[in-house]
Amino acid sequence: MLSFQMYFTFCSFVILSSFAQELKHNPVGTKPVRLFTDEDLAKYHGQEDGQPIYMAVKGVVFDVSSGKDFYGKDAPYNALVGKDSTRAVAKMSLEPDDLTSDTSGLTEEQMKSLEDIFINVYKAKYPIVGYTSRRILNEDGTPNKNFKPEDQPNFTIKDEF
Repeated sequence: MLSFQMYFTFCSFVILSSFAQELKHNPVGTKPVRLFTDEDLAKYHGQEDGQPIYMAVKGVVFDVSSGKDFYGKDAPYNALVGKDSTRAVAKMSLEPDDLTSDTSGLTEEQMKSLEDIFINVYKAKYPIVGYTSRRILNEDGTPNKNFKPEDQPNFTIKDEF
């Protein structure tokens, strides 16, 4: 049985290989993009000084450390960090039940708002450091056979890697 790290390495190779022609170069000093489990992402909750602050929207993990006044310890939006808060962003909510990646039942207006905030706030302002494992793995850790990077909303190698 493959370990998670071996599986991730294999998936990364397959995904990146299929888009190698689109990549021009990897700028010196950039860090590789990571795959985050829920447990990995939870470590970047903004409560510890000097620790990066990460949050995910639509399965894309952003480093929001530069917005520490908004996302850091005791800040107004700290509830959003250390997890995929897609639903909360769509609903503009800080309710515990909305702090999830689940978008089922959202209205068309909420989905439009989510897309607008995703592009014009998060992608425009914060660096992408990785993706949640839910984007390419099923709940049990098996590969999501339906995952195709080219079909994922806002998953373009040129823009994100």
